[in-house]
Amino acid sequence: MDVNTFLSHRRSLATPSGELAYTELGTGPAALFVHGVGTSGALWRQVIEELSDTSRCLAVDLPAHGASPARDDMTPAALAEAVADLCDGLGVGQVDLVGNDTGGAIAQILAARHPDKIRTLTLTNCDCEGNFPPADFAPVIEQARQGTLAPLMAGLAANPQSWPTHPLSMGYQYPERVPEDAWRDYLTGAAGTIERARDCERLLASLDAADIEAAGDQLRTLKAPTLLVWGTADTNFALKWAYHLRDLIPGAREVIEVDGAKIFFPEERPEDLIPHLRRHWGR
Repeated sequence: MDVNTFLSHRRSLATPSGELAYTELGTGPAALFVHGVGTSGALWRQVIEELSDTSRCLAVDLPAHGASPARDDMTPAALAEAVADLCDGLGVGQVDLVGNDTGGAIAQILAARHPDKIRTLTLTNCDCEGNFPPADFAPVIEQARQGTLAPLMAGLAANPQSWPTHPLSMGYQYPERVPEDAWRDYLTGAAGTIERARDCERLLASLDAADIEAAGDQLRTLKAPTLLVWGTADTNFALKWAYHLRDLIPGAREVIEVDGAKIFFPEERPEDLIPHLRRHWGR
């Protein structure tokens, strides 16, 4: 699915915690996909197109990303509650929850706080207890807290020639193949204006390991069937963290290693995720 087709399905819902944009395709049991910092729900466009034959696929735009406005509280715990509010507002009941990058941490917090909402959990390369945020990303968080990151973000977003070498490109195995429309949705969605960049900067500054650590006790009792599908070539979220999560979550039984893949493999190598999701969901 091309980006513009995906965007034509984007909608918005007013929830108790604020407005949230999402894209919906298909019918059946609900599957909810959560992206990380700097991208948008469009990261999942290839995956949800293929899975929409058996699932009601929902790809959320987190606050200050895609078409979702920012909100006052953008801590990871608050973002998890925003996603929970979306579930309630759409009346989906339980979901098959799938997370990537920071969205994986948000998915873990959501599962810990609202286990009754989770039918199954799938985590791809993402933050977790002991690695939130990754050490290599810590300087970016510090820039955000100092208020010096937003001008840099806005400057990069305003220069399409820089998009294929944007810092996000490190998350791709083949960044030169990312469509310009995808870069546009990601980068202008998070930093298209200096005001928008300030919102995203504030979200980054709010990333606190305490939120994921606080979820640890509940994750250690989570019985929902949990699958880890992990790219082996990612330096921020190394393979060892997949096995850490497998050992942490009682419902986790399997780690699927995706050879040579990086963080954003669900976008560029959807064929390495889709069949595992079908099997995990049992439909």
